Amino acid sequence: MENLDLFNIVLFVATGFVAAFIDSTVGGGGLISVPALLTSGLPVSMVLGTNKLAASMGAVTSVISFWRSGNINKKLVISLVPMSMIGSVCGAYTVHLLPQDFMRNLVVVMLVLIAAYTYSHKEWGSFQSRTDFSFWALAGAFLMALCMGFYDGFFGPGTGTFLIFGFLFLGCDFVTAAGNGKALNTASNLAGLATFIFNGSVVWVYGIIMGLSMIAGAYFGTKMAIKHGAAYVRPLFLTVTTLLIGKQIYDIFFK
Repeated sequence: MENLDLFNIVLFVATGFVAAFIDSTVGGGGLISVPALLTSGLPVSMVLGTNKLAASMGAVTSVISFWRSGNINKKLVISLVPMSMIGSVCGAYTVHLLPQDFMRNLVVVMLVLIAAYTYSHKEWGSFQSRTDFSFWALAGAFLMALCMGFYDGFFGPGTGTFLIFGFLFLGCDFVTAAGNGKALNTASNLAGLATFIFNGSVVWVYGIIMGLSMIAGAYFGTKMAIKHGAAYVRPLFLTVTTLLIGKQIYDIFFK
């Protein structure tokens, strides 16, 4: 039986709120919630499954807020969700076929390129989103959804960042890119969660406690993004991207 003491409850509630507040817009909340869950002494597989449960609760809340505010391209996202879920299932299934060290090195390079491009294009994502897309843009969106779903099921870190970057390239502003990205990320998260539940790798008590806090964090985080727009989302996006780069470099050289 889980050791559910007052310290764990306070820790999970506090870190869950902060993680979801950030994750609701640009992703990266796992940088906070996973280390918090590791302090409980659970095996890594149980930590990842429990975090997936809590994060999914927050992610669904975020998507609902973005959806109601009109900051999701509903037609586009609905068509992409099946690709994201299929990719996630395939990624989880083939996780043993590629060395994770190779993926981690590749991710660092990609994140550095994303950060450099975003820093150098200061007005990028500040204008009204496009609503019409060419055939090739839609084809690219479908491929992105499939690949990012696969990546999320296989490895995971930075999925939200990559999705936002992809939607920015399609011509979305930062807030709509965040809403679209969160919707697809939620779909792949739910597919991954189903796999963890099937394997018995979820501690429900921990996950629900942290998840309830994540619902609150996601609600307020999304409201901040919708209210303040690109002026809020862009620096947060760059901050989380930089932290993800640091985390992956640490894992490569110091773990």
